[in-house]
Amino acid sequence: MPFDTLLAFIGYAFVTSITPGPNNTMLLASGVNFGLRRSLPHALGINLGFGAMLAAIGLGLGAIFIQIPQLFDLLRVVGIAYLLYLAWLIARDDPMSAQTTVMRAPMSFLGAAAFQWVNPKAWIMVMGAITTYVPADGRWQSIAIVTVVYVLVNAPCILAWAGFGVVLRGYLGRPGSVRWFNYAMALILCLSVYPNIAALWRGNF
Repeated sequence: MPFDTLLAFIGYAFVTSITPGPNNTMLLASGVNFGLRRSLPHALGINLGFGAMLAAIGLGLGAIFIQIPQLFDLLRVVGIAYLLYLAWLIARDDPMSAQTTVMRAPMSFLGAAAFQWVNPKAWIMVMGAITTYVPADGRWQSIAIVTVVYVLVNAPCILAWAGFGVVLRGYLGRPGSVRWFNYAMALILCLSVYPNIAALWRGNF
């Protein structure tokens, strides 16, 4: 990969990783509710799960979705349902407080990794990276470079969202404040699936 193309891709990876989306919204909520240490498996699952998805699609798995587009439609429907379910879980989380002894556990490593396959933003990120920065010649080497660079750039970006949640946690000392914060995060997740729901309703899914 030429150096100027690599620099452009690093910029693409940074912008797509740092901007809001389902992963970052959930990590922000996890940082508020569970703290940074307990959110690390969630963040690591996002990072490595996304990298594995990118490599798999780039190395040939994407051809299956081209040949059988119904599989992609099914994944998108499952993604909508799962995001709404996650929004419901976030909304019902009990606030962190001295009286709270039992809480829902943060998302696991495997759960976060598997979620990437039904995350609409992850698909956009993967397809944009492959179609724009992976040439037809030297595909294996390019996929390897793109995957490694994306994982390295993505890691600090998503950790920043979890860390920001920890900072917010200090300002949301009252249980009622955390509860309303969780409601807001749940609403944002619900709104993030609206474009896909609208497309499905119009029959263009």
